[in-house]
Amino acid sequence: MRRFFPYLKYLKAESRTLIPAIFYGLLFAAANGLGLPLMTKYVFPIVFDSPGGSLTTWELIAVAAWLPMVFLLRGVTGYLNTYYVTATGTRVLEAIRLDYFRKLQALPLSFIQARPAGDLVSRGLADTGQLQNTLIVFANDGVKQPLTLMAAIGYLTWLAFTEKGVLLVLVCIALVPLCVFPVRYVGRKVVKRAAQVQGQLGDVTAQISENLAAAREVRAFGLEQHATARFADACRALVTSQLKVVKYAQALSPIIEIISAVGISLTLLYTYREGMSLGIFLSIITALYLSYEPVKKVGALNNEIKRGLASLDRIELVLHAPVAIADPENPRTLGTVRGDIAFDRVSFGYQSGETVLREISVTIPADTICALVGPSGAGKSTFANLVPRFYEADSGRVLIDGLDVRDLRLADLRRNIAVVSQETVLFNDTIYNNLLLGRPDATRAEIEQAAKDAFAHDFILKLDGGLGYDTLVGERGGRLSGGQRQRIALARAFLRNAPILILDEATSALDTESEAFIQQALQKLVVGKTVLIIAHRFSTIRDASMILVFDKGAIVAQGTHATLYGGNELYRSLYDKQSRTPATPGPMATQV
Repeated sequence: MRRFFPYLKYLKAESRTLIPAIFYGLLFAAANGLGLPLMTKYVFPIVFDSPGGSLTTWELIAVAAWLPMVFLLRGVTGYLNTYYVTATGTRVLEAIRLDYFRKLQALPLSFIQARPAGDLVSRGLADTGQLQNTLIVFANDGVKQPLTLMAAIGYLTWLAFTEKGVLLVLVCIALVPLCVFPVRYVGRKVVKRAAQVQGQLGDVTAQISENLAAAREVRAFGLEQHATARFADACRALVTSQLKVVKYAQALSPIIEIISAVGISLTLLYTYREGMSLGIFLSIITALYLSYEPVKKVGALNNEIKRGLASLDRIELVLHAPVAIADPENPRTLGTVRGDIAFDRVSFGYQSGETVLREISVTIPADTICALVGPSGAGKSTFANLVPRFYEADSGRVLIDGLDVRDLRLADLRRNIAVVSQETVLFNDTIYNNLLLGRPDATRAEIEQAAKDAFAHDFILKLDGGLGYDTLVGERGGRLSGGQRQRIALARAFLRNAPILILDEATSALDTESEAFIQQALQKLVVGKTVLIIAHRFSTIRDASMILVFDKGAIVAQGTHATLYGGNELYRSLYDKQSRTPATPGPMATQV
């Protein structure tokens, strides 16, 4: 249970509902553990042992009212206990998921990209739900059931000293510890199987997420049957593990009931030999039953804790992951940014151990349009991603205006950088709100002007029969064309008006008309900025005043197109290879 102690803070924060839940649970335990045995000892004999007609009307009413009063108390307190427990659990689940999501926002991209998105979703939904359930069951049954057991055993002990039958009570109570052995055995089996269930649930969620993200490719390559077969295998494995959990968890109840039945049978034999009255016998049987029932519930609680531990292991992979990229303790102030970028002996490698950049040293002056070219996997994108600290350099320094980016607040650093990616991602919201992400304090007029600068205003006004900026773009902007999404991304960059601009080949997958619009917008957007262009096509680097050639994680050459074409074999071969397949040039197209 020590593993759960740090998470009891979630229960403490909900004390306004947890305390009433525990209070009503205590009343329920008292009504259960004492009310029913006392009724069978004192009430039933009054009715069955009294001569006919010896009781007055009011005495009969008082005797008859005992049973409904006990069950009324049990029912009301049980209902209130369940309600407040559920209210506590709902808020606890919200807090756990919020902390989980908040931690995901702080973790570096390398952590997110190293794991399937569906698995991270499953940890944030299914595993947090399991943890919430474990905490609430523990907070509820961890108090209510032991107290019910104590009340019942307390009654039996009192009965032993007031009635004959001390040996009987000791025998009955001695059987209770026997239930511990199946509880421990089942618990060990459940924790192993529960871990398998949670992992396989993550696999199933990951397959659904992957399939939805690649819906077009699945249909284009006719992979529907293949995807369905893979999903069926994953579901089959999940069901198998779930049934194993059920097999062990559900075996506990009948085992304890069998032990309980043995105890009751011994009681029956002993009471016959001792000649006990029916009232005492029934009260002993009731108290004995109420002793075993909490043991059974505690056994179920133990299984719930084991399942919670399996989920906790998966959640803590995220919650305890080190935040490698964070604000410094004493950040330096970033004033008006000129846009000078410098790499000082920078090396970087991903978690897989592969070194991507090796001892990179280069200076990019402010207002420079710098193109990054080279073979696929040479380190171009990684180089650009180190500037806004999407990744952390393993060694060396990345400098903005002479300041190490690790000495700056992340918010200050990234506020001065705009990124337009090859794959534009829009959130499932209105166009207006997606544009507002570029600068949350922008006015309506500023947003519309940015859209005009990006040649997006006209098509926006025509969307959804005139809804215009209030049009929902769909998940990842799926209701818009690629060119429309890219122009909205450019409008966001115009609105941000950051002194540093990173362009990850913003026109590589567009039709001629869309590319022409975007090239015109880019020509205006890059003015007065330090621009890093990750060039997959050489037709985009006409205006580049500086070109860096990457190969195997190193900058092997730098200069203008003319100097590199004549003096660097790699650059010349890459350029000639693309020149043999000419692309339709736009306003930023190369003319060499």
